[in-house]
Amino acid sequence: MDGAVLHQARFMLKKILFCTNFSESSHKAFTHALDLAKTHHAKLYILHVTRNLVYPEQLLFYLPPKKLEELKASRKKEIIQKLDTHYLQKMEEFRDYEILVREGVAIREIILTAKEESVNIIIMGTRGRKGRIHVFLGSTPEGVAKASPCPVLITRGSQEHDSSSLGPLLPL
Repeated sequence: MDGAVLHQARFMLKKILFCTNFSESSHKAFTHALDLAKTHHAKLYILHVTRNLVYPEQLLFYLPPKKLEELKASRKKEIIQKLDTHYLQKMEEFRDYEILVREGVAIREIILTAKEESVNIIIMGTRGRKGRIHVFLGSTPEGVAKASPCPVLITRGSQEHDSSSLGPLLPL
């Protein structure tokens, strides 16, 4: 990579979206996101998406609206505590970040956030599911990569690398 292209790549990396589900692979991805944010003096968005509370309109039959809001607030507080424990405490002097907690379908919310914040890259981990589980459940990182308006960096957790997943290797 020549110097001009490298300089342009650094210039463009000003907003990084890190997505977490608090898995080991997310923790590994955070290391990469933080390193890139520090290196490029970029803003780091830390996003966690929670699923909707079943269907809130159904819960209204069992819980008054005020109680439902209290439940959501309590859930958000727990998430922010987890974000603090797993990520914020490891950021040392880095302060150019924003915490985002959204409710909904993860792929949709990640893509919406990337567009709204005009991020340059999305960084997230994957569990590396294979076989039938992957066919039926799919993969959030895969869905994000397919729909993303920007590049997506996907890291694997601390699993040992399975060379059979590499497929045929071509000589360089």
